[in-house]
Amino acid sequence: MESLLAHLERKERARLRITRVDVDERPAIAERFRVETVPTLVLVKGKRVVARLEGRASAPRIERSIAPHLDELATV
Repeated sequence: MESLLAHLERKERARLRITRVDVDERPAIAERFRVETVPTLVLVKGKRVVARLEGRASAPRIERSIAPHLDELATV
């Protein structure tokens, strides 16, 4: 999934910031965002979780999950 995220980060760099967190090194963050499965992608907007994908996901699935939220950002 690392390469998928790198691609998405390049593609959407103006509208999206990707932060990787090692849950073993930062258990407080894992707890705060209720990460129980690795990998988990959590989309945060305005300090609120607005989307979540648990487990491995394809690029199209990731993009479908975040697209509505990116569109909202583009119109603000």
